[in-house]
Amino acid sequence: MTLLIKNGRLIDPKSNRDEILDVLIEENKIAKIGTNLSEENTEIIDARGLVIAPGLIDVHVHFREPGQTHKETIHSGAKSAAAGGFTTVVMMANTKPILSTPKVLTETLAIAKKEAIKIKAVASITQDFDGENLTDFAELIKAGAIGFSDDGIPLTDAGVLRKALQKAKLTDSLLSIHEEDPNLIGTLGVNDGEVAHKCGFTGAPTVSEYSMMARDAMIAYETGARLHLQHLSAGESVEVVRFAKNLGAKITAEVTPQHFSITEQMIFEQGTNAKLNPPLRRDADISKIIAGLKDGTIDVIATDHAPHTHEEKNVSIDKAPSGMIGLETSLQLGLTNLVAKGHLTLLELLTKMTLNPAKLYDFDAGYLAEAGPADLVIFDAEKTYQVGETFDSKVTNSPFIHQKVQGQVKYTICDGNIVYQAK
Repeated sequence: MTLLIKNGRLIDPKSNRDEILDVLIEENKIAKIGTNLSEENTEIIDARGLVIAPGLIDVHVHFREPGQTHKETIHSGAKSAAAGGFTTVVMMANTKPILSTPKVLTETLAIAKKEAIKIKAVASITQDFDGENLTDFAELIKAGAIGFSDDGIPLTDAGVLRKALQKAKLTDSLLSIHEEDPNLIGTLGVNDGEVAHKCGFTGAPTVSEYSMMARDAMIAYETGARLHLQHLSAGESVEVVRFAKNLGAKITAEVTPQHFSITEQMIFEQGTNAKLNPPLRRDADISKIIAGLKDGTIDVIATDHAPHTHEEKNVSIDKAPSGMIGLETSLQLGLTNLVAKGHLTLLELLTKMTLNPAKLYDFDAGYLAEAGPADLVIFDAEKTYQVGETFDSKVTNSPFIHQKVQGQVKYTICDGNIVYQAK
């Protein structure tokens, strides 16, 4: 397919380019970037007043297939990603069966390969998330795993984590881990503060996150392995990451849009749709997270897209599963709560949603250049609207329904093909 995108504000995090330019796409590559480009027999996209950026990359999604397709399928997840401007996503391993064997991983990736966007997957660190027995990293890498994670299930045994990091270093692979010590938590998904106490239970305190994060960052430092710390929620966690990085640990960190956008108080408004692991915290935590985004302590913004049905969420707060969908509101929340408020420039936001996540796994993505991949998002950075009640995801468990946000995806292009166009 040949496409000519005209007169858009091209922002490329890799080259720091920010200019009004045209982009010519031929087949699955960017053929030319320049001004006053023209081409016969070409579909033209008028991007005047819009931003042209690399396709967004999300290194943390749950697509629920195999085994939980009542929540989401790989196909519905891919549609949701495209609607949010994402051209590459990384699926977590907590499917049923868990992505612990080459056979299950190969079968799952075969389904994913049929989709219009690029879908990668990590395999589990331990066999069926048992927290004890490591999977066969080398064989799983051969089968297509790009890394390893027991996301959702913390590795409570420090010895197991150390062995996993040593194995990861030998295989030059990345471990991504969920940091919440269950021994310090009463009820998961709600901050141990005002909201939990009004609900009549003990929640998840910040120490359950930052204490485990400190332990694991130091083990990563000792082994010299690469470790990615998922969805920071506590202000102290930012301090831990900053310290460990200054020490020389090979760690990276991500934060979700929900954790820099809303606090635990949202549970009073949105109920179980605002119940997350780790939980929403306080304004003080958001301030430290934003500081960590600004100074580079936090490298990546990822959604932790976690679909659950209305029936699953429509129970008491202590019984409901944790998680929310996030692919279709991620860019908007970054524009609304980071760029519009002056915390990050648009270039800085896009770096954390394109180039930096690409670097984690050495993807050929996250940049715009001639002869480079034709993975792009075109969006209106200024348009404001109210989040609706329908999504391309199979479910609607979002606390942002009816919230006013800024930014609208107009086109998502992957491998040179338009995979999403706003109506």
